Amino acid sequence: MRNEKILKAIGNNLRAERNRLGWSQDELAEKACLERQHISKIERGLIDMRVSATLVPILKALNLEFEKLYKFD
Repeated sequence: MRNEKILKAIGNNLRAERNRLGWSQDELAEKACLERQHISKIERGLIDMRVSATLVPILKALNLEFEKLYKFD
């Protein structure tokens, strides 16, 4: 699977989980101590994020295990 497809799949999974919780991008950004624009770019698969600085805080905010996020069709 190409990198851009992986980024889009991860972004889609993050968006789905955020929506499941009923959170806006602003709410997730606040809980993860990130900018809303950064969340938006991640959900659209536009940026390659650093796991320790970006993905871990998002996963903690969502109370989500990495394995659930990394499911691809």
